[in-house]
Amino acid sequence: MVFSSLAFLYAFLPAVLAACYLCPRRWRNAVLLLFSLLFYGWGEPKFILLMVASFTAAYAFGFPIAKNRVEKPAAARRWLILSLSVSLSALLFFKYYDFGAETLSRLPFWNLPILGLRLPVGISFYTFQIMSYSIDLYRGDAELQRNYAAFGTYVALFPQLIAGPIVRYREIDRQLRDRTVAAADFAAGAERFCAGLAKKVLLGDPLAGAWTYFRDALTLSPSALGAWLSVVFYSLHLYFDFSGYSDMAIGLGRMFGFHFPENFRYPYTAESIADFWRRWHITLSAWFREYVYIPLGGNRRGKWKQFRNLAVVWVLTGLWHGADWNFLLWGVYYLVLLSAERFLLRERLQKIPAGLRRAGTLLLVFLGFLLFSESDLATVGRTLGYLVGAGCRFADLLDGYRLLVLLPLLAVAAVGCTPLPKRLFDRLTEKRPCFRWLRPALCVLALLLVTACLADRAFSPFEYFQF
Repeated sequence: MVFSSLAFLYAFLPAVLAACYLCPRRWRNAVLLLFSLLFYGWGEPKFILLMVASFTAAYAFGFPIAKNRVEKPAAARRWLILSLSVSLSALLFFKYYDFGAETLSRLPFWNLPILGLRLPVGISFYTFQIMSYSIDLYRGDAELQRNYAAFGTYVALFPQLIAGPIVRYREIDRQLRDRTVAAADFAAGAERFCAGLAKKVLLGDPLAGAWTYFRDALTLSPSALGAWLSVVFYSLHLYFDFSGYSDMAIGLGRMFGFHFPENFRYPYTAESIADFWRRWHITLSAWFREYVYIPLGGNRRGKWKQFRNLAVVWVLTGLWHGADWNFLLWGVYYLVLLSAERFLLRERLQKIPAGLRRAGTLLLVFLGFLLFSESDLATVGRTLGYLVGAGCRFADLLDGYRLLVLLPLLAVAAVGCTPLPKRLFDRLTEKRPCFRWLRPALCVLALLLVTACLADRAFSPFEYFQF
C-alpha cells in the first residue's frame, strides 16, 4: 500500500485514526503496530514474518545489553555485536547476495548460484532503525524498552516504515512511552500530509512521465537537448517524489503524536556539495555520521584518516541505495566531490559568488543523479556523451515541441523546490489574518485534485521503494 492511493486515503487512514483515538491510550501502540503490519503486508504478506523476526530479535537482545552495559561492558559489547549481526544478516542476504554472487562468479573457480531474490520493501530503512536502538541502548543514550508493542511500533510504524525518515531510537523513545495530540498538532500534521501528497502526485508523478519520455526518446533520436531534459526532469521528479513522501510521513506521524526529524531542507538551493548533503535525505546522513563516521574518528585524526572515514561512509552510502555498480560509483562520485571541497578547494570556493556556487552545485548534483537513475553503465556513458553533443544532434524537433508543452510544469517545479512559495504564503497568512482560511481551503483543494488524478491513474509508486 502507498500513501498516494485511494485505498489508503479513504479506507486505511480513516480506519487507523478512528481505532487509535477511540481506544484507551495504553492500547494505542498495539493498535498502531497491528495496522502497521497490515499496511506493510498489503502487497507482500510473506515479508511480515521477516520484519517481525528482525525486531523481535533486537528486542530480546536489548535486555542483556542493558543489563551488562555498566558492570560488564565486554559482555554488553558481545551482545551488541550479536544483535547487529542478526539485524544485518537479512539485509545482506536479500539485498546483496545476488550482486556478490554474480560478481564473484566472473572470477576463476567461482560459480555461485543466482537466486533471483526479491528485495523486501523498506528493509534498508527498518534495519537501520533496529540497529539504532541497539547502539543507543549500548551507549546509554536510551532506556531499555520493555514493552514489546512499543518497540514493534518504533520499527514498523507505517508513516515512516517504507522510505523513512530514518528515526534514531533516542529521538522517539519518550514519545513511544507517553504522547498526546493537541488539536493544533493534528491540524498541522494534516496540513503537512496534504502538502506532501500534492508534491508527490501533482508534481512528482508528471515529472516522472516527462523524464520517461525524454529518456526513451534518447534511444530513438538522441539529442543534446533531450539528454539535458531527461537529467533535469529526473532530478526534479526525485526531489518531489521523495520529499513529498517525507512530508507525508512527518505529517502522519504528527497526527498520531510523533515528531519525526526533517528529511529535506530545499537541497537544490545548496551552495556546495557538503551543504547539499546537509539538506538532502538528512536522516540518512545523520545516521551514517553518528554510527559510522564519528566512531571511526571523524575529522579528529588528520587528513588521511578523514579521507579514509569519508571513503567508508560514501562506499556504504552508495551500496545502501542499491546492490549494483552504478550505486557504488555514485557513492564514489560524492566521495571525490566532498574530498575535493574539504581538502583542496575550500578557500577558493568561498571567493566565488553565491549564485555561481549554487549553479555549480546543482549541475554536479544533477549529473550525479544520472548514475542514480540508470543501472546500465553503458547507457550512462552514452547519455554523458549526448550531454556534450557527442554522436547526436543539438536538438530534435519533437523534443523542442515537448519542452514547450512541459514548460509550465518545469517552471512550477523549479520555483517549488525553493523556499520562495512557502515564505510568500506564510507572510500572507501571518500579516493578514483574513487570509488564514487559505490553509484549510488549499488542503481540501489539494485532496480533491489528488483524488481526481488518482482516480484516472492506475499506479503511483515511490522511487525510494526500491531501496
